[in-house]
Amino acid sequence: MRNLKYLKNIATLKLDPGKCTGCTICTLVCPHAVFEMKNKKAVIKDLDACMECGACTLNCQYEAISVDSGVGCAAAVISGMLGRTDAKCCCVQEIKKRC
Repeated sequence: MRNLKYLKNIATLKLDPGKCTGCTICTLVCPHAVFEMKNKKAVIKDLDACMECGACTLNCQYEAISVDSGVGCAAAVISGMLGRTDAKCCCVQEIKKRC
């Protein structure tokens, strides 16, 4: 599932380059190839492809990555697939707050 885009500039993903050791685990676990390696460190290649699943944060043993997983579009998609009736994406309200 590459090349998927979500709402522009809404993802909560953050990367602390000072904590990154260049282990490459984030590039391996991210389902949408949000990260790439440059100069032996991870960088966020495509923030708008992040679905906030949390795989990167859970697997980064150096705490270089943070994301509010379980919020936004990813949570709504997963909840919808599980048949939950509360499967609503809150991104529209979040964008209105930021404007």
